[in-house]
Amino acid sequence: MVDKIALLLVIIGAVNWGLVGIFQFDLVSYLFGGQGALISRIVYTLVGAAGLWSISLLFRDREPVTEM
Repeated sequence: MVDKIALLLVIIGAVNWGLVGIFQFDLVSYLFGGQGALISRIVYTLVGAAGLWSISLLFRDREPVTEM
């Protein structure tokens, strides 16, 4: 469950950075009252933590899926 939440937050961060890069529009700050607003800072922190968590996905051993 944590992996799915982290992935969702990473996707939100990626979309936001894409908007910043292409249109110079920060959706998170627009929705939550600016970059310095507490809720914006919480969202940015959660996205950053999710990105760090997602690094662990690269190094996990996965069981191969076998079809029957």
